[in-house]
Amino acid sequence: MSESQVDTIVREHGRRVAVYVVTKGDRERTVVFCHAAPGSAAFDPDPEQTRARGVTLLSLDRPGYGQSEPVSGADWASVSAAADDMTAMLDQRGLGSVGVVGWSAGGRVALALAARRPELVDRVVVVATPAPHEAVPWIPDEQMAGLEQLRGLPAEQVHAALSQQLGALQPEGADMTSALPLLGVTPADDAALALPGARDRLERMLQAAFAQGVAGMVGDIAGYCLQPWGFEPGEVQAKTLLIYGSKDPVACSRHGTWWQKQLPNARLEVSPGAGHLVILPMWHRVLSFLAPRTKSK
Repeated sequence: MSESQVDTIVREHGRRVAVYVVTKGDRERTVVFCHAAPGSAAFDPDPEQTRARGVTLLSLDRPGYGQSEPVSGADWASVSAAADDMTAMLDQRGLGSVGVVGWSAGGRVALALAARRPELVDRVVVVATPAPHEAVPWIPDEQMAGLEQLRGLPAEQVHAALSQQLGALQPEGADMTSALPLLGVTPADDAALALPGARDRLERMLQAAFAQGVAGMVGDIAGYCLQPWGFEPGEVQAKTLLIYGSKDPVACSRHGTWWQKQLPNARLEVSPGAGHLVILPMWHRVLSFLAPRTKSK
């Protein structure tokens, strides 16, 4: 696979958003990938499977990650804003029908995109995405208490406070091993990490994720914990596949069950023994669902 092509779109207030053509396929189907937090668009869960399916894989860095500028002033990096960035990218490319996959925090963006632009998204895969905390608690009490103290404050104050709190999470140097736990990696993911090239791809993704320090994480946490998501699950009409790992410490199958009950057209599949990196061994399943009319070569 050749190096990813990186383009730029300009959004509100001149904010620049990096768009990646991660893989240029030889068939007509386009798949859009919404990355985890922390994460970046410079990531393909399994390049061999992507090439074999023949799809074009697109992604973009959310604000503060990779090569995308952070939000500024009174703006929020909310779920709905991220979905609108995706929409702008797809409209600019003139795409009329795509499949969308969101991993972890990215699953909210994928669902928001499907809800807000039902004519654009025909299939969705949600991988290891937590349900709202009030529905299925998953954020530690101490962290939740800290977030509640920030609720209602202006965006600038919230971002400044979170930047100070999260600063210690910035990995030192080029070694991203210490950042893997931020992706929810546990011994349940040992098999996933042992897949060919998996650890290297994840560490390159994390290196891009922290290229601007913790700005991406700050924006994401403020946006999805303290701002409305901008959609209701019942608005998602696209066929949806929910993939969860049975040993995921971040988003266990209870989260998948909640989403299944809320989404009108959803199927839940739980991978036995898998952790939060379930997207790696299940990428072939993601692609087969999102690109059902294409076949592996």
